[in-house]
Amino acid sequence: MKKKLIDHKVLLLDTTLREGEQAPGVTFTVEEKLAIARKLDEMGIHMIEAGDPNVSGDIKEAVRRISKEGLKAEILAHCRARISDVENAASCEVDRIAIFLGTSESHLKYKIRKDKNKAIELVSQAIEHARSQGLKVRFTAEDATRTDNEFLFNICKKAQEAGADRISIPDTVGIMSPNNVKELFRDLSNNLKVELDTHCHNDLGMATANTLAALEGGATGAHVTINGLGERSGIAPLSEVAVALKVVYDIETVALDKIPELSLMTERFSGIVPSPNTPIIGESAFTHKAGIHVAGVLANPSTYEGFPPDLIGRQRDIIIDKYTGIHAVSSRLNRLGVSLDETQMTKVVKAIKERPTVTRFRDADLIGLAEQITGKNLQAEVPTKIEAILRIKCESNVYTTAIARRLRAFKTIKKVYEVTGNYDIEVTIDADSTVDLNQILERIREIDGVRATETQLVLKKFET
Repeated sequence: MKKKLIDHKVLLLDTTLREGEQAPGVTFTVEEKLAIARKLDEMGIHMIEAGDPNVSGDIKEAVRRISKEGLKAEILAHCRARISDVENAASCEVDRIAIFLGTSESHLKYKIRKDKNKAIELVSQAIEHARSQGLKVRFTAEDATRTDNEFLFNICKKAQEAGADRISIPDTVGIMSPNNVKELFRDLSNNLKVELDTHCHNDLGMATANTLAALEGGATGAHVTINGLGERSGIAPLSEVAVALKVVYDIETVALDKIPELSLMTERFSGIVPSPNTPIIGESAFTHKAGIHVAGVLANPSTYEGFPPDLIGRQRDIIIDKYTGIHAVSSRLNRLGVSLDETQMTKVVKAIKERPTVTRFRDADLIGLAEQITGKNLQAEVPTKIEAILRIKCESNVYTTAIARRLRAFKTIKKVYEVTGNYDIEVTIDADSTVDLNQILERIREIDGVRATETQLVLKKFET
């Protein structure tokens, strides 16, 4: 039997409300933080790092209110290794205090301006004070992966002796490789008698890989954020770590089907829209395009899918464009109730490939091509050069700007406005015909998050 790479229980700590809010341009309101915390708890997250109450009054209020929500998750307050900070955090009635101090040479010399002995003293005193308040304590050795190993082991040992039962080892600037991370955590787990957390930054794009390596090395807790938010390039995303643990290691952590909703909510609150090719949560994550890929997926989805999209409550999509093969076109037309013989189907595919600038053929486009080739129900002559004003209403849980950005990519859309009133977005469209306009409207209505549209044709236009 193959040995399991991770043979212990894994806990996920979400720090969107602390690390995530440190992402450039991101600020959550207290109510938004409460909404995120409730959704995290609903999906079964084990720990929620609610923030550092010493930063500002609104953060303290959010930490305090989250701790009083009666959530199943353990609620943590983050703070420096200072007695006054610990007391302020303890006043929020959280379950655990997360005390941090920079341990690398650069942090000791340039940030806290303390020698190693003084650093150990500060950490020990802060932990002992928190323990005297009846609180559980996690110690975070900030910049641990650039800390001298002997000192790192020493200060972690002292933190353990002072009463910390969890220790977090952050790769603060994201410079580690998976092999080195795994080795570090293996050594730490052999020398300490505490639970170990991993907190990996994504500066080199290895946050998820390093997080999984740390868990293989003995870490029992993984720090994540929704959509990978955090300082600079962020940290390991909740979606990637949770799904990888299930797919690669067969470890259950949270309800994976809650991920899309949580991702959209945080996108709306943060104002940061994930790239379409972002793993798991990206718009294109389960979209197939090349003909040979589509043929394989239609025969058996596992040919080009490492896991089914319904694992996280999503659906696969197939792009019809110049890369498309006959299998994809046939499947789509059959779904639409259109039956063509082999010769006709070949002509449809040929017509698609002769339009290389069309990025995506929608259902209406395919039916139109089928009508042209079969000679049935041909469109009558239609007027040209139509200008229209389109108003769009968005779903309440969708970030409006995300949809506005997508609309700007349409060549036929000339202007995009976010507006107040009954509708959220207004655009002007220049179309070659009513058929062209209808195809544009169909494409817009298929965008996730578009709830309703209202179209007005421009009859006269007066220049001022």
